Amino acid sequence: MHDSFTARPKTPAGVYLYTARGFADLKTDPFPQARAIAKAQGFTGAAGQAVIVPGEGGRVASVLFGLGAGKDALAVAALAARLPEGDYEVLEDGGQSFAWIAAAWADGAYRFTRYKKEKAEPPRLKVPSGKEGERLSREAAAAAHLRDMVNTPAADLTPAGLQKEMEDLAARFGARVNAIAGDDLLTHNYPMVHAVGRAATEAPRFLELEWGNPAHPKLAFCGKGITFDSGGLDIKGADGMRIMKKDMGGAAHAIALAELVMGAGLHVHLKLYVSAAENAVSGNAFRPGDILSSRKGLTVEIDNTDAEGRLVLADALARACEFEPDLLLDFATLTGAARVALGADLAPLYTDDEALAADILAASTHTGDPVWRMPLWDPYLADLKSPVADLVNSGGSFGGSITAAIFLKQFITAKSWAHFDIWAWRKSKYGRPEGGAACGLRAVWSMLETRYGA
Repeated sequence: MHDSFTARPKTPAGVYLYTARGFADLKTDPFPQARAIAKAQGFTGAAGQAVIVPGEGGRVASVLFGLGAGKDALAVAALAARLPEGDYEVLEDGGQSFAWIAAAWADGAYRFTRYKKEKAEPPRLKVPSGKEGERLSREAAAAAHLRDMVNTPAADLTPAGLQKEMEDLAARFGARVNAIAGDDLLTHNYPMVHAVGRAATEAPRFLELEWGNPAHPKLAFCGKGITFDSGGLDIKGADGMRIMKKDMGGAAHAIALAELVMGAGLHVHLKLYVSAAENAVSGNAFRPGDILSSRKGLTVEIDNTDAEGRLVLADALARACEFEPDLLLDFATLTGAARVALGADLAPLYTDDEALAADILAASTHTGDPVWRMPLWDPYLADLKSPVADLVNSGGSFGGSITAAIFLKQFITAKSWAHFDIWAWRKSKYGRPEGGAACGLRAVWSMLETRYGA
């Protein structure tokens, strides 16, 4: 069971969640003097408001928490972030599903403890026993694993570190991992992964995990695994480089999603592909104006070495298409343009498959995990034309997230494909410090459960 959940609580404190309207309409106190206590502390049910009522011996007896309009699926994270250790039970849900509440609780209770140990245990939420509790626990654990990977500094999560993450995952579930590193990438035809990563001290690598019954539907995930992005010779400024340990966030999402698929035993034949490299600066770094070959055979002129993620991902997508998957999903911290367009929380979705788009958006609504469909606007392919190669790797400053997706589309032959241009990060919110965040993970997982559930 995840460390912020319990199926067997010990004298749990009651948690009462209310929207502002729900609390205003409250007719009966949920516990003695609830409305008097709330009035004394100015509680109205506004988003993030909390009243903690002590009981015997100073322990927490009851908690009131405000959901505001009740539309934020992670609102309860702000409560879990501030509660003391102990067990808690939701006695009033404020109109939110328990799945929303549990996901938010685990989100707020999350601690990154690799370098700074917490003095207290996280608060524990009562969850159902049996399969439902196990399902909620798996989701919370996968999201926490994702966040741990993104939060780990690049000195400690190198391309070899990503390989170990996949090998450890494979050992848990009886999967197989194949790794190709260094100059062997050229021998095995991953030239763009090699070009992007060759300047770093640690060799780049292409990682492939396989799991499941070959008789089942073929499912493939690809993740961008740039463990640190200096920008290369088109080097980033200090502000832009500060959090580039998170540039492997796409790989973290793909790994976490594979963890969920295998943990639930979905009826699929799964392959997970990660291009792992550090975009560094040295005498043999790839340069603006270079022309690279690719696994698919298309040539790419380099306009900007800071548009490297689409290069390593293109080789991964070409490899994944050789598997002839029924569904191919990729995740990448690909463009700042996506953040300009949609901000930090919304995960941009690109696909030409109308049925897949509908399923993902329905799952987004169901889980409260925001995803927004963006256009694969084919006329913008003109912005990626080169006079000396098949493609150029940057389409300029206009529509940058769209042109990046169009670039990736040139490497796709799978019958159904979706691309997520995520941030994998969150500024200080819900009472927690900024850091790694899951973007679209629960929505995609819900869609996969519906399609391939055991």
